[in-house]
Amino acid sequence: MPPRSPLPQRHGVDAAWVRTPDHNPDAPAPWATMGAFLADRLAPHAPVAEMLAGGAFVDAAGRPWTGAEPYRPHTFVWFHRPLAPEPVVPFPVEVLHADERIVVVDKPPFLATTPRGTHVRESVLTRLRTSLGLPGLAPAHRLDRLTAGVLVLTTERRHRAAYAGLFQGRHVTKTYEALAPIDPGLTFPRRVVSRIVKRRESLQAEVVPGEPNAETLIDLVEARGPWGPYRLVPATGKTHQLRLHLSRLGLPIVGDPLYPRVLDVAPDDFSAPLQLVARELEFTDPVDGTDRVYTSRRPLRWPDA
Repeated sequence: MPPRSPLPQRHGVDAAWVRTPDHNPDAPAPWATMGAFLADRLAPHAPVAEMLAGGAFVDAAGRPWTGAEPYRPHTFVWFHRPLAPEPVVPFPVEVLHADERIVVVDKPPFLATTPRGTHVRESVLTRLRTSLGLPGLAPAHRLDRLTAGVLVLTTERRHRAAYAGLFQGRHVTKTYEALAPIDPGLTFPRRVVSRIVKRRESLQAEVVPGEPNAETLIDLVEARGPWGPYRLVPATGKTHQLRLHLSRLGLPIVGDPLYPRVLDVAPDDFSAPLQLVARELEFTDPVDGTDRVYTSRRPLRWPDA
């Protein structure tokens, strides 16, 4: 892990860093200067020469690099990445609860939990760090960008391990709701168990042979024409688990652009949200021992007949 950043957050986003690799002192340095290292490592994704001229790269003490310094092994360089324009997600983040240790929110669809890839400013974390004035805010767990519902964040680094440990240790009861087609040939409740793998190069996760690592209890709440609301209680938290388990039953969630097939949806098209909501979280507080239950108020939107 790197040392603490010498740069403050910008727009709620932490500074990025790179570390120069070690090298054999008896061999020539792999780069002549620190500027050459940065250009090799970061171009073409960042205008390195322009950023060096503007003092955008700093050392661990916050001193700007000029780029002319001789190459130094095992050295951290800090900087803020240029932020590309992003479509603004037109839905608010509702705060359900806030105290000195945690903030619990009702996340809208289309908003990432944390900055990642092309979704940086349009994430729950960056929005709330700015609006609540909490630079140390961090998620105790994550929700998929398209999934709405209850999300727990910790206010400071010192509280993070206790609450994140609840989710990592599966000490939280999570209940989701989804809208999907009805198949009269299927009976509910049913438990779906499989092995799920998410490969980096693929947008979809997949079920593969092998020891199961994903388990979901699925129940149909009611039948209303060709569609119905389903209650989903996952025992595990694999990527896209609920979406994949329902799709494998022939019941793809309404509005899902990935399952059963990948659809081409424009980045600024917010017209068909995924109808999957993290409806309720229940856990015993690891600090004061109180029972906590939080419920999303986001409605499921029934498709047109």
